[in-house]
Amino acid sequence: MEKVSRAKWLIWSIIVVAWAGTFYLGFYIGTERRPAEEKVTDVAGKNIGRPENVDFTLFWQAWNVLNEKYIDNNGNSSTTKHASNQERVWGAIAGMTSSLGDPYTTFFPPEQKKKFEEEISGNFSGVGMEIGIKDNTLTVIAPLPNSPAKRSGVLSGDKILKINTTVAASMSADEAVNLIRGPEGTTVNLTLLRNSSGTPESKPFDVSIKREVITIPTIDSKKMDNGVFVIRLYNFSAVSPGLFRDALKQFTESKTDKLVLDLRGNPGGFLDAAVDMASWFLPSGKPVVVEKHGGKVEDKIYRSRGYDIFNDKLKMVILIDKGSASASEILAGALSEYGKATLVGEQTFGKGSVQELIPLGDSSIKVTIAKWYTPKDHSISLNGLKPDVPVAMTIDDFKAGKDPQMDKAVEILLKK
Repeated sequence: MEKVSRAKWLIWSIIVVAWAGTFYLGFYIGTERRPAEEKVTDVAGKNIGRPENVDFTLFWQAWNVLNEKYIDNNGNSSTTKHASNQERVWGAIAGMTSSLGDPYTTFFPPEQKKKFEEEISGNFSGVGMEIGIKDNTLTVIAPLPNSPAKRSGVLSGDKILKINTTVAASMSADEAVNLIRGPEGTTVNLTLLRNSSGTPESKPFDVSIKREVITIPTIDSKKMDNGVFVIRLYNFSAVSPGLFRDALKQFTESKTDKLVLDLRGNPGGFLDAAVDMASWFLPSGKPVVVEKHGGKVEDKIYRSRGYDIFNDKLKMVILIDKGSASASEILAGALSEYGKATLVGEQTFGKGSVQELIPLGDSSIKVTIAKWYTPKDHSISLNGLKPDVPVAMTIDDFKAGKDPQMDKAVEILLKK
């Protein structure tokens, strides 16, 4: 009888163990078979604002694989030791923006957002040069006059290969700016590659530049002994239209009809400033630039305000080069296409897109929302503007203090 009881107890024990094992096995299998995003329990707001018909399974699978598998060189298996969950989300957003292939669409995490806001407010120290992406390469658009970059010999068109020890390949312009900027008196080392006027590219070279507080000049004007009046415009800031108006007043008072507008090395600025300046030369209502939004928003035409104070006797040349970008291209393109000016120099940079800075909590995203087209429907973004009279500026010219582009402009004006 006792043996029977023991046998029953043993059977029941086996049944219970088998049941428990089956339960836990089923629980384990069920847990493992959960959707990947359900396994992520340390991230809030996973489904807020989620677009329909987009499968995020791979994203959350990758997130979980990193959590479960990653190990660093020191044998540390914690991903948060290298990047917090929030930083990984920021990295994912940055990857999403870069997937568009547009160098001007950029995500700014909080610290980068702060630096960007300081930059556009003018409160920053650095080396004094505008940079952008040209042919998928980080490129100097233009060094500012009398800046540390200018004094160190940096030229428009120089390709930036390294910033200190960081390789610049695949780096956005905004990321590069964050590395190049720094406290006044400190030094940044750049590795550059230069291609001058169609000649084979030279070997990379290094330049060390001491950072300074940057003061951005706006305009210079003078009448030369040969009777040609020159207005050199360095940027399109909020104060540029008023200063340009004053320069034009000096021009009209100088009793000459020969004008050179020098936009070389001018990286642009405010669109409204370009429209206002074009208005001194164009009748009211003439399109200056067309802003195309690709069907998402109605295209917007920016028209001349019709100051139009000059008659047909005006002789005008606009100097351009690969450092002329954005608003420079808008102004030069409009005045050229209406026959108001002859373009002399080199092909411009080709920065014809519009960005909007949109806050995202304590971060922000700068996104391209439109493209600029000239009055004759030429896309500024595609290859920029080509000069009517091509004239190269070589390194030897620069070192010798020669200016063949200005010489050609004067020659053209004196013949008219």
